[in-house]
Amino acid sequence: MRISKSKKISEEIAKVCMCLAMLIVFGFVFSVLWTIFSKGMKAMSWDMVSKLPGGGFYIGKEGGFLNAIVGSLYIVGASTLIGLLISIPVVFFLNVYLKKGSKVAYLARLAFDVLFGVPSIVYGAFGFTIMIFFGLRTSLLGGIIVITLLIIPIFIRTMDEATRNFPRDILDASFALGATRLETLKVVLRQIAPGIATATLLSVGRAIGDAASVMFTAGYTDSIPTSLSQPAATLPLAVFFQLQSPIPEVVDRAYAAALVLTVIVLALSITGRFITNRFSKNKV
Repeated sequence: MRISKSKKISEEIAKVCMCLAMLIVFGFVFSVLWTIFSKGMKAMSWDMVSKLPGGGFYIGKEGGFLNAIVGSLYIVGASTLIGLLISIPVVFFLNVYLKKGSKVAYLARLAFDVLFGVPSIVYGAFGFTIMIFFGLRTSLLGGIIVITLLIIPIFIRTMDEATRNFPRDILDASFALGATRLETLKVVLRQIAPGIATATLLSVGRAIGDAASVMFTAGYTDSIPTSLSQPAATLPLAVFFQLQSPIPEVVDRAYAAALVLTVIVLALSITGRFITNRFSKNKV
């Protein structure tokens, strides 16, 4: 069947528009990465990642941002562990204990979809309200709480999709052989392990790059926290605060922190994509 000349022209115009849109997106990504890497590499040194800021994070010219690296690791590590401990039972309850098509499961997934799209600053405001209610100050504990709340919807929805693709026949066969629900969960857990790994990487990438929520709850400090009640610095806040400094050396330190943060997020994204492609059941 011949295609009319007007349809061919329309297809070519659509193709050109799509190519232009793709080039614009790539241009934005390249410009952001170029800015961060070009300015961050000039300021990067061993002192940046191995020393605390000297003379104040806003005006001190000496030192680096070790406090922000350690603070981010503390908050993200604890939040990820707690998030997994909460999310995995919820996912199994939705997919193994509840019947397929359950209204409870539908409402739960709808609620988590809404929470998934809530801006992080709203989580920060909510966490700050909780802290005021319990008389807590900005601290490492506050940052862990709000980041845990932030990543739980990511954990649940990502692992839920992986579990929903799990063949129901295997569950029925397991029950038919006399296995208990707990024993069946072990089978499911082994099969969806790649999905759990992907969810973990996505959640860590979101958690370590968030600034709005921890600004209200974790605070900021030049030192490394030694208890849950002390404030904690993070890499996004190090970038945010130090870029506003009038001291050139402090601004350079902010770009170095942005470089480290960008490399971490890129590494997590690439690893998550690799795991998804490597273990996807739909891979041809």
